[in-house]
Amino acid sequence: MNALLRRVTTGTGTWRCFHRTPMMTFDLRKVELTPLEQRKLTFDSHVMVTELQSSGFERRQAELIVSALVTLTTANMDVVYKDMVTKAHQDITVQQIMAHLDSIRKDMVILEKSDFANLRSENTFIEQEKKLMEAGSEFHHKKADLQNDNMDINRNIDLQVASLRTELESLKLQTIRYLAATVFSCLAIALGVYRLWR
Repeated sequence: MNALLRRVTTGTGTWRCFHRTPMMTFDLRKVELTPLEQRKLTFDSHVMVTELQSSGFERRQAELIVSALVTLTTANMDVVYKDMVTKAHQDITVQQIMAHLDSIRKDMVILEKSDFANLRSENTFIEQEKKLMEAGSEFHHKKADLQNDNMDINRNIDLQVASLRTELESLKLQTIRYLAATVFSCLAIALGVYRLWR
């Protein structure tokens, strides 16, 4: 947002520009939109324990392996979902921006009403009409700037979501590799122990 134009009523009713830098005065609130159930990777741990037992592990060892896999997967999914942006988050941000714009519009209406009362008493109707036309063109410019900024924000969010999805796929692949390596290591250890006992 480039600049916010505020109308300050002085003795002559002139316009002045304050704040040429971006202002972030929105009331932001953190909302956890992804339910906890959707952030977990679920699988049948009992079947996995049974599979490990049938492969030669004791029940206690199999349960520990499955518990470690569940903990690792849960922690990995929490890290991935912590910074993810969803459409619902984007919609809430847009609603907050629109509420802020509505409050600005109300402030503008209040300032215009008080300015009209001062101008009627001073009989400067022609000068006020000129200023209102300038304000209208400035408002349209600000609206166009806001729409451009909104498109930039949407584009940036889409890029970030795409990069997060790519990273998620990469992390899933790494998790599967680590899981396979762990399973093969456990099987190798189990075969070594089995040969020693034989």
